[in-house]
Amino acid sequence: MTMMSVSARAARTKAAASRPSSDEGRVARYRSSSINGAARLVQMRSAGGKNKNAYFLGLGSLKKMLSRGTAAKKSGGIFPVSDATAEVIKDINSNKYINEDGRVEWGDKKNGFVKVKDGEKKLNNFEKTKLEKNPMLLNEGSMKALMKWMKTPFEELDKKENGSDIDVRLKWFGLFHRRKQQYGKFMMRLKLPNGIVSSEQMRTLAKIVEDAGTGGCGDITTRQNFQLRGISLDEFPDIYDRLIDCNLTTIQSGMDNVRNAVGSPIAGVDPMEIVDTIPVCNDLTEYVIDFGKMNQRIANLPRKWNVCVVGSHDLYEHPHINDLAYMPAEKDGKFGYNLLVGGFFSATACEEAIPLDAFVPEEHVLHACDAILTTFRDFGARSGRQKCRMMWLIKDMGFENFRDEVKKRMPGQKLETEGKDLVDSSHKRRDYHGVHKQKQEGLNYVGLNVPTGRVQAADMYEMARLADEYGSGEVRLTVEQNYILPNVPDEKVEALLKEPLLTTGEGFASAFKPNPGRLVKDLVACTGNQFCGLAFIETKATGKALAEALEATMIFNRDVRMHWTGCPNTCGQVQVADIGFLGCNTKNPNGKGTVDGVKIFLGGNIGHEAELGTQVDQVACMELLEYTQKLLMKDFGARMKPKRTMTEEDEAAVKRWEEFPFNTGGGPEVFPANGNGDYVKQ
Repeated sequence: MTMMSVSARAARTKAAASRPSSDEGRVARYRSSSINGAARLVQMRSAGGKNKNAYFLGLGSLKKMLSRGTAAKKSGGIFPVSDATAEVIKDINSNKYINEDGRVEWGDKKNGFVKVKDGEKKLNNFEKTKLEKNPMLLNEGSMKALMKWMKTPFEELDKKENGSDIDVRLKWFGLFHRRKQQYGKFMMRLKLPNGIVSSEQMRTLAKIVEDAGTGGCGDITTRQNFQLRGISLDEFPDIYDRLIDCNLTTIQSGMDNVRNAVGSPIAGVDPMEIVDTIPVCNDLTEYVIDFGKMNQRIANLPRKWNVCVVGSHDLYEHPHINDLAYMPAEKDGKFGYNLLVGGFFSATACEEAIPLDAFVPEEHVLHACDAILTTFRDFGARSGRQKCRMMWLIKDMGFENFRDEVKKRMPGQKLETEGKDLVDSSHKRRDYHGVHKQKQEGLNYVGLNVPTGRVQAADMYEMARLADEYGSGEVRLTVEQNYILPNVPDEKVEALLKEPLLTTGEGFASAFKPNPGRLVKDLVACTGNQFCGLAFIETKATGKALAEALEATMIFNRDVRMHWTGCPNTCGQVQVADIGFLGCNTKNPNGKGTVDGVKIFLGGNIGHEAELGTQVDQVACMELLEYTQKLLMKDFGARMKPKRTMTEEDEAAVKRWEEFPFNTGGGPEVFPANGNGDYVKQ
């Protein structure tokens, strides 16, 4: 399916070039926008024809907020937002409106959260778990009491009556018990808007991984985020305090919540930037977590929900696979965003986002998010999990009805039709690997490949040092599971490129090269069965070993994006890859029984010609080298490298593949956690 929703109406002229790109220019437009009127009660008419009063922010309220200044600073939350934005967030999150025709309602005063209505039928098991006890009320809803509960020895805590608390409800606090793979250990997921981490924060995270010992490691996710592994529950209270001290949090990062807000990985430094996405991602995150308190209004969604803000012509943010994507646009001389809605992946279906035919000015970005999100909250299905994503609601409700419901929840019940897209659809996506000039004279950003996104304590400490010594103390994460180091002065580039982590990788599990091979550079992999109980196969080490063996034996004239995922939930997003590998059990080609295998997907693409690929074959992992070599020659213009030209390094890569421990079920011996050395130990 070709993704016309992103590119069909994109302006082919580079209109953004003439529009001020500085923060000052954006603020000037914000101040000069129409801010007449007053905060007021808006009469809402439900589908049943009954009037309901719902409080919405009137445009007049913005005038007072703007007078308080727009400089980003702390406003009682975790991430930097302006005082004006903080007031908008408080106002939005004070809105208690729920459509009475929806599936949810407010609990009693003691239990101030949104719950599924009594009598709602055909609830899935997760909804039953939430209805039995809202995750926000773990141990009577007291964070202090919860932390005390966590300090109980795990063997005493892990009883039947606590099972749902440990395995489900703790996910609202960013903790995921790995019962099958790492019993008694947890994966911890952060909120990291726009994928930006400071050197101080990186050291804090590295220490957490280091303290986890041999079972600890980290992963960069496909949402510009970190997941840290090997965490003991009794250690989390101390970890939580350390995270808060360095302005990080794990609140509402899992299960039926809004996931990490994705933005341009080169926001603020990109010479071709349309808009800096960092402030918007911060704003969205603080709205979602209600300044770190956990947002009662939107902490009980039908399913997970993804949002991104596009900042450049490259579509680094992958807007077509988000539930809500903000696309830079202009209308009547005013800057804002066109909206795409409904993109998702699941085990049974995948859909690309579609245009909502809506334009929102900058000052209503949060209102639009809330209007769409609460519509989903009120009306989304709560039955079969595979049909609970927002696109199913859009189809069931009907596009026009969905849009009308969103419109009713906007300030003044107004939702403009889409504006002129500022994203140039003829633009060819730039490779962010390597050294690139920033829009700030004399500075550069350097893209580094992190093979399959696996990080360990030693290289995290080293990235913090490199960020301080060569940059501005900042590291960026990308949705392809890589790093970008911004603000490197011209005179420091040469020395940076000679650092061991960027060259030989000596002393680290792997080198993070600025100019990796044609396959490794865009290699993406989910967690795999080393840590995930749903995965059929190990993905990270297998994907890395195959890519390196292919690069060792072949010559390429183009990059080939390969994605690996361990199960049909497709966290590794195989449908958007040039070649996708989806884990499965398959017939043993050498005898009886089954072995690790993959379903092969072809035809995926990203950017302005985005498409979802389809399955074409199924292959045993042990036979993938020869199979993929033939596929690359047939469909991607590659050719075999003459054996006489192969180096010792090439021969070693082939040997690693030939000796790869397939069918071992993952584990530290395959992809060592938190250890320096080879990815695959011999």
